[in-house]
This record gives sequence, C-alpha cells and structure tokens, in this order.
Amino acid sequence: ALERLDFKNALEQFKKLVEKMVTQKKKEKSGLYTKDDDEIDYHKFYATTRALFGPEVKDHNIQAYFRKIIHNLDRSPDWSEIFGCFIEESDGLSSQSKESMVFLVSEKQQVTDSVVKRKDVIKSIVKVPHLDFTITASQKGVITIFDNQVILIQTDTVWITGCDFVPQLKYVVAVTESTIIIWDYKSEEKKNNGFVIKPMKNCLLCVCTVTMSDHLAKDSILMGDDKGHVYLLTMTSDNFILKEYKAGKESQFHVLDSETFNIVKRKLHDDWVGKVMYISALKRFASCSSDSIRSFVLDDIKRLEDNLPVKEFSVPKGVNAFTYCEKAKVIVTGG
Repeated sequence: ALERLDFKNALEQFKKLVEKMVTQKKKEKSGLYTKDDDEIDYHKFYATTRALFGPEVKDHNIQAYFRKIIHNLDRSPDWSEIFGCFIEESDGLSSQSKESMVFLVSEKQQVTDSVVKRKDVIKSIVKVPHLDFTITASQKGVITIFDNQVILIQTDTVWITGCDFVPQLKYVVAVTESTIIIWDYKSEEKKNNGFVIKPMKNCLLCVCTVTMSDHLAKDSILMGDDKGHVYLLTMTSDNFILKEYKAGKESQFHVLDSETFNIVKRKLHDDWVGKVMYISALKRFASCSSDSIRSFVLDDIKRLEDNLPVKEFSVPKGVNAFTYCEKAKVIVTGG
C-alpha cells in the first residue's frame, strides 16, 4: 500500500512537470517566454523524471516521451508511455485500474555463468520443444544449446544475425553477413563439426525453418537479406558428404560451395527483410520489411519459385516484426 501511495505521489508530480513544460513551450512559440533558471529543458526533464521513478524508466523512453511532447503540444502522450507501454483510452477504465497496468520491476535476477562475452549481444533465441532445449546465437559468433548441460561453439566468423533448428537433419543453422553456418551439435568431435555455405552475395539478416517436409533426410530454410530478397534453401544429407568438403587447415568448419545447393530467391521488398516465418497452420510463408510499399508478404512458398503476384500489403514506415496466433487465427504486426 505504501509503494502504491509513493507511486501515486510521483505520478502527480510527473504530470505537473509535463503541464509546466507544455505551458513553457507554448509561450516560447508565441514569443512570450523569457528564459530563467526555472526553464525545463531536456536535461532537467530527464533528471526530474529519473528522480521521481528511479531505474524503472529507461533512457530511451524518457527521450521518446520528451520528443512526443515537443512535437505535439496540444495533446501530451499518456503518462504510461514513460514506462515504455501505452494504454488505450477508455471511458470505462478508472485511474486505479490504469495504475495497476504498469509493472514496476525492482528486483532483477542476474545469471552469473554467462556463455557470452562482455560487449556481445544475443541476436536470436529459439526453443526446440520436442528436444527440450533452447538455442541462442550471439552477434559475435557464439552459438549455444541450453540443455541439462551447456553445449557451445565459437564460430570462425562474427556478426550472426539469426539462427534456427532443422528437425530432419538435426542441425543448428545460423546466418551471418555473407555465410550460412550449419552446426552438427551431436558430433563427438570438438572441431570440424560444422559447415559453412558460401559465398552469399548479399547480407543475410534472418532465417527460419520450413516445417513441411516429412522426408527424413531433407530440410528447407527461409532467409531474408538487406536487398529485399527472400531465399528458399533446400538441404539433404547428400550435401554433407565428406568428398564435398573444402576444409581449411586452421578452420573448425568444412566449407561448402553455395552453388552446390538448391537455392531459390525472389525480390519481394525494396528494403531490408526484418523477419521471415513459415506458418504451418496456414501453409504459407511470411516476410516483413521496413519498406513502406511492400511491407508484409503472405503467400504460398511456391511464389518464391515463380513470378506470379504475391499477396502483400503496405504500412507507413514498414513492418519490423510480426507473429501469428493459431488459436485466434490472426497475424499481428509491429511497425
């Protein structure tokens, strides 16, 4: 109860701060404001907000909130946006229920046994339910499987942009700026248990598995690049026969020529492909882009192999993320 009261008092002071700043900015526009020591600039707004709410608010949310006020003085953003969330206005929503929709996270748990080096970033996390493990790939080239034990591999390359698991061949697949990495995590060898498919002409940004093949020795993956192309790569066990390797002496990977693989590609967007996904329930693939004209594509995977029109729609400034809910039968996009 005390925490709730403290939050309510802080919220009232924050609202007064916003009102005062809006009044000041309106006077500045009309030329009636004289600068003094009580002026509220960004630095003062930041310091006051941080003093009121502490570490519960993030720097980028404070900056975004301040920018929204400056750009629209007639309608200030909802106070909840300072926490990185937005509550839709409703006449039936009381102020008490509004407060309860903000989650204040004061206690955080830190994992001390890190498998990722400092100044590295996790770029992709994939859950493999039927094998009960989770795969992560870091930007600087560390691919990790979290099981009852931790299995990891340090790749020869850096800047991994995505990863997934191919179920039939039972490999971990990851994409980098110019290569495709295939990791045989089951191999007992510490080295030479991975494959690199190259060269790839454009920068690969995302990857996902196409879960429609029942062939025990065949898998397909979708990839997107920085030029708006979506790729369909089909792999079989024959692609990984020893005689096709071009392994370097110091490399832990066997190098495979991309020309030996069945790779289909089609340009679907005019900007970076942010995400690709195969939606099994719809038997369709989907891709999104920051492209404002061809922002989201949803169609049969056969469209990658022909030039027939695809089902697409546009969103101003594009689509950065999306997902599909099978129970509700809806696709949700975020721009």
